[in-house]
Amino acid sequence: MGADISAFQSNSEGEIIDFLQREAAGADGAMINPGALTHYSLALRDALAAVSLPFVEVHISNIYAREEFRHHSVLADLAVGQVSGLGWRGYLAALESLVGILNEGSP
Repeated sequence: MGADISAFQSNSEGEIIDFLQREAAGADGAMINPGALTHYSLALRDALAAVSLPFVEVHISNIYAREEFRHHSVLADLAVGQVSGLGWRGYLAALESLVGILNEGSP
């Protein structure tokens, strides 16, 4: 696909935000699996809005087939797309979609 990827994993909300802020200037886009932060992290939402990177939200499980509170994402309206329920393959789908969006120049 011609993309260089930097991977980062943390269970700490602050570390994820620090990574985004530190790496955003050298990035064209992002994929994020925010886990439970999806449903309540306004700090993560603010960080993603501030860095202004197009991003795809990824979930291994189908969040819409789970508990009602998991159906809402505080990040979804900022994302260029969301992939949910494809297991690890969701990362591939998100990457392919994000690279395509970036190459086309618009979501």
